[in-house]
Amino acid sequence: MILAASAEMLYLELPFVDRVKRISERGFQVEIWNWATKDIDALASSGATFSSMTGYLEGNLTEPDGIEQLLSTAAESLVVADKLDCPRLNLHGTGLDGDGLPVRPVDVVTPTMWLTAVETLRSIAALGEKAGRVFTLENLNLAVDHPRTPFAAASDTLALVRAVDSPNLKMNLDLYHAQIGEGNLIALLEEALPYVGEIQVADVPGRCEPGTGEINYPAIARALRRIGYDGVVGLEGWASGDPETALDAFEAAFA
Repeated sequence: MILAASAEMLYLELPFVDRVKRISERGFQVEIWNWATKDIDALASSGATFSSMTGYLEGNLTEPDGIEQLLSTAAESLVVADKLDCPRLNLHGTGLDGDGLPVRPVDVVTPTMWLTAVETLRSIAALGEKAGRVFTLENLNLAVDHPRTPFAAASDTLALVRAVDSPNLKMNLDLYHAQIGEGNLIALLEEALPYVGEIQVADVPGRCEPGTGEINYPAIARALRRIGYDGVVGLEGWASGDPETALDAFEAAFA
C-alpha cells in the first residue's frame, strides 16, 4: 500500500507549501483540497508527489446549473492536476461550503436525482478519460460532519460508481465517514474493492490519527492485504497532538 497524508489537516502552524514539503520529506504522498486557494507553481516545484486533490470548485450532480458548474470546474481542475501530475481528483455528492455543509442541502434524494447523477458522473468520467486522470467520488457522513448532503453514504457512492462502470470514475472510500454512517468496515472493503480508487482514514470519534478512537486500523490493514489492495491509503485526519507522532501512528497501523 502507498501511504499519503492531507496537508490540509497536519502541520497547521506552517505555511501550506511547507506543510506539503514536510509530509513529503516524511516519505508520504500528499493530498490537497481546494486548489484555487493554493500557489500551484510553488506546489509543483515542491518536490512532493501528489496523490489526490479536489476535482471541482462548485456545482452538483443533479440540477442543470449545478451540473454545468461541476463540469466546467472539473475541466479547470484537470488543468491543475496536469501541472501537479496528480492522478486522482475528488468529488462529493454536492458542493460543500467552508464548514463542510452542502451549499444546496437535500432532505430527500428522488429517483430522478439518482438517474441524473449517474448521467452527470458519466460526463465526469469522460473528462477524466480524455485527460488520463481518475475522478473519485467520496462518501461522507450525515450525523456529524455533513448533514443534508445527498449521496453521502458509502452504499450510495458505491451504487453510483457501479452504475457508471468506468475506470475513470472510482470511489474514494473514507473509512472515518463510513464508520459513523454505516460501520461493518471490513465487509464494506470487500464489497467495494473493485470500485475503489483510494481509501482515506481517520479514527472515530475526533477524526484524528489511528489509535485515538474505536476503529481497529491494524485489522483494517490486514484485511486490505488479504483482499489484495495495493493502492493509496490517505490519512485525512487531524493530529491529536504532535503531527510527527500522528504520522508515526498512521504508518505503524499500516506497516
